Amino acid sequence: MQLAHIYLNFPGNTAEAFRYYEGVFGTRIAMLTTFGDATFLPNVPDAIKGKIMHAQLPLTETVHLMGSDAVPGFGPPVQFGDHVHISVVASDKSEADRVFAALGEGGQVTMPIANAPWGAYFGMCKDRFGVGWMVSLPGPAQVSQSEATAA
Repeated sequence: MQLAHIYLNFPGNTAEAFRYYEGVFGTRIAMLTTFGDATFLPNVPDAIKGKIMHAQLPLTETVHLMGSDAVPGFGPPVQFGDHVHISVVASDKSEADRVFAALGEGGQVTMPIANAPWGAYFGMCKDRFGVGWMVSLPGPAQVSQSEATAA
C-alpha cells in the first residue's frame, strides 16, 4: 500500500465543510464535483444535481481528505458516531493550537489540548459538522514563559 486517504460522507453540506477545512488547513480544494457534473450517471434528479459527488482537499502532499454528500439512491444514509476520528499530527505547538482551536470552534471540545500523561501534546474535539478530530504533537509541548505565567 502506498497511500491512505480519509473519506467522509456528509448529509448534504460537503461543500460547506470542505470550504471550512480549506481555511483550517491552509490548502486549496483540488476537486469539487457535483452529481450534475457526472455525465456518466443517467437521469440524475434535479434535486441532487448541485450536491457533491466527490470532494478532495490535500492536507499534505500525500494525505488527502475526501468526501461526498450522501443522497438517497446513491449510497447509504449518513450516521455519525464516535467510532472514527481523524488524527492530525502538527509540526509545532502553535500549529497544533491553531488547528485545534479552528476545528473546535462551533463544535465540542471533548479533551482540551494539553501535555497528556503518555507524553504527547494531545486534544480531541468534534467540529461543527460532527466529525471527530485528534490533534497532537509526538512529544510534550514546550510551554512558553507567557503561557506559564498565564496558567
